[in-house]
Amino acid sequence: MRLHDDIHNYYEKIVLEEIIKLKLSEQYNEDVMADFCCTILNQLPPRYIRYDVDMAFYLPQTERLHMEERVQTAINVAINQISKKKDLNEQFTKSSA
Repeated sequence: MRLHDDIHNYYEKIVLEEIIKLKLSEQYNEDVMADFCCTILNQLPPRYIRYDVDMAFYLPQTERLHMEERVQTAINVAINQISKKKDLNEQFTKSSA
């Protein structure tokens, strides 16, 4: 069974907008970005929709702002996790040398 092609999680759109705005894909390679996006989206509740225009029309501005704040918090958590992982990898590399 396959769900309809138009069904998607609206948070994905907001996350991608923030990633572009913050130019995060310029700082990390594709593998890190894939893990990064999973880390972010796993912190957020799913909000499945069929058409983005429905959300734009029916979503109250206050809820949209709340969703954007949640995304920003999730991005900050993911950045901290990536930084810690990078630091651990560097420590392991130095101790192995």
